[in-house]
Amino acid sequence: MMQPDAAARIFVNPRPQTFETPTQTGLSDFHRKLPLYAPTPLVSAPYVAAVLGVRQVWVKDESSRLGLPAYKILGAAWATYKELETRFGPFQPWETLSELRGQLPPVTLVAATDGNHGRAVARMAHWLELGAQILVPSDMAAARQNAIRSEGADVEVVDGSYDQAVSAAAKLADDTHLVISDTAWEGYQRVPAWVIAGYGTIFGEIDQQLAALGAGQPSAVAAQMGVGSLAAAVIQHYRAAESTHVLGVEPTQADCVLRSLEAGQLTEVAGPHRSIMAGLNCGNTSPLAWPLLQGGLSASVAVPDARAEDAMRLLAASGVVSGESGAAGLAGFLELLSGRHPAAAAALSLTQDSSLLIISTEGATDPETYRRIVG
Repeated sequence: MMQPDAAARIFVNPRPQTFETPTQTGLSDFHRKLPLYAPTPLVSAPYVAAVLGVRQVWVKDESSRLGLPAYKILGAAWATYKELETRFGPFQPWETLSELRGQLPPVTLVAATDGNHGRAVARMAHWLELGAQILVPSDMAAARQNAIRSEGADVEVVDGSYDQAVSAAAKLADDTHLVISDTAWEGYQRVPAWVIAGYGTIFGEIDQQLAALGAGQPSAVAAQMGVGSLAAAVIQHYRAAESTHVLGVEPTQADCVLRSLEAGQLTEVAGPHRSIMAGLNCGNTSPLAWPLLQGGLSASVAVPDARAEDAMRLLAASGVVSGESGAAGLAGFLELLSGRHPAAAAALSLTQDSSLLIISTEGATDPETYRRIVG
């Protein structure tokens, strides 16, 4: 039985910090060598801007990235490559994946996932002709499980939540099984750090696209928060200056970041986590992302599923196909600018002249649910 949503909740950081943007040597060149690389569209959404009461809304549409319906491949591919290089390199210079494949031992990539990250790891394993073992929670939609299997991966359904799948995946690590996780735990931070770094390609593209349009940097960016890796990448890029605020967004049924911010320390949200925003159904924040989230978020909002559904329909009206988790960033702005949180909106300096950036992180990864909500 589906749990009813709690009311939306907001936490405001009165003094958000700035952070230095780290340099990742070779990141852009690496992604350009992958099959089907092309910058994803940056869409102007004037109808969404009118609904929100701001001057401009930009949507970075990640519904098709390197042949997959989500952005996750950027982090998963970079982290996989860097971990392989660390364990088995240095590699000879390569220009094609076939040249890289010839330098790799027969290992298996392991990941736990709510959907998109696991499929991305499986795709990287397919490209490199490696094994893939993907662990998923028991409530994952069949369409998402089948999509992972379509990449040639072995899918193991864990009797429990995403967090339990993470624990099970961690136990599989050995000399021939490389765990490629986007969340960290004690003694395991190198790979998740590379996942965060890999997402930097998104923001480099956005900078170039805005510059080509003669547009300035956004006033505020909304970032989906599951374990917090994407939000950490957003903060590293946009909180290099004080002029751009970052709004973190998560479901009311899995609001581990917001509760951690309120408590001033990492706080678990016990499952089951049954939001339709399946990619954000996480009970624990990554300890690697936590310092960035605690310091760099201007505000954090937990939104009910109804907000995500409204956001999906608004994005569809603007020509962007966005799944339940993909639309969560807009859901956060819809809540923040609903008129019920004037102090929080003021804390982000949002006015009628503001420009907002939304990262639509996935397409219709569960087509049946998408049709039910959007029609």
